[in-house]
Amino acid sequence: MDFIDHLRTLSSRIASTKDMIQTEEATKNAMVMPLIQMLGYNVFDPLEVTPELVADVGTKKGEKVDYAILKDGKPIILFECKKAGGDLSINHAGQLFRYFHVTAARFGVLTNGLVYRFFTDLEQPNKMDEKPFFEFNILDFKERDVEELKKFAKAAFDLDTILTTANDLKYTRAIQNRLAEWMISPSEEFVRLVSTELLGNRRFTPAAKDQFTLITKRAFEQLVGERINERLKGAMTPESIPVADSVSPVIPVAIESLVVTSSEELEGFHTVRAILRELVNPKRIVMRDAQSYCAILLDDNNRKPICRLRFNNTQKLRLGVFNEMKEEEQVSLESIDDIFNCADQLKATLSSYQPNQELNAKECA
Repeated sequence: MDFIDHLRTLSSRIASTKDMIQTEEATKNAMVMPLIQMLGYNVFDPLEVTPELVADVGTKKGEKVDYAILKDGKPIILFECKKAGGDLSINHAGQLFRYFHVTAARFGVLTNGLVYRFFTDLEQPNKMDEKPFFEFNILDFKERDVEELKKFAKAAFDLDTILTTANDLKYTRAIQNRLAEWMISPSEEFVRLVSTELLGNRRFTPAAKDQFTLITKRAFEQLVGERINERLKGAMTPESIPVADSVSPVIPVAIESLVVTSSEELEGFHTVRAILRELVNPKRIVMRDAQSYCAILLDDNNRKPICRLRFNNTQKLRLGVFNEMKEEEQVSLESIDDIFNCADQLKATLSSYQPNQELNAKECA
């Protein structure tokens, strides 16, 4: 399986067991160690992954790091763990701050087993920043998040490469968060800024503020919608998708230029939609294209995979379906129509995410 496949498997398992994890030790064993091992580090070799590494700080003796990943005998990444779902605010990163200062590590990770916050020393040398430059949520991640996480894998780890991108990641994330806030609720300062030229000599009165706040929010929504539609048109031929569907996030457009959605993949996607439309509103069936396969998901949720179209080798079409253990099994296809032979298995997979079939029937009515 690819790295992202292993992550999805771990994500599914954690989603079903997280409520059972009540202690920090259980969080480390069930959630954190599997991720470290997935990154290629041997958690059973103390020369590579050292649990409770002693990091004395001044008069504080016996301070211990939960996990330290070592390279050539020196720590490169420190992990401070809290219990599953625990608070990860900067107020709870005190120990990690101290450890970072007295070790050679350039990266510190604060985690509760669900969210991993990555820190470095961009602001002042050898002093950990107060804000993370990267955050990874094991229950809700995108492919671009996976690509950033892979940089910390043993086989790919390069200090200079990560530090080069860390600064951009940190500020990109901060700006994205601010823009997302303004899309939902534009601040007065932002509304005043974008409306200054439009108002001309008129004053920015409370009435003008209310008017332009609504206009700004609507403009944001329309701009994003137009950008999505433009990229959809660039990725698909006009006849590949009905106009009525073009306003809904049916097929996320690949960011990487290496990802190309083929006509066979689009046909396979619509075939799966047709098979499942009697159980669920077709708009909830979404395709995410990647370099190795096209994932077809319920509600665009990577923890609800329905199947995978492995059509990159046009000489050998394969469909990845999932058994009761959510393990992928690949089926060879002579043509796209052969997907109908797997209809029962596709419906069974969908039904495992849809316990209330009566509600779904009403939804499709």
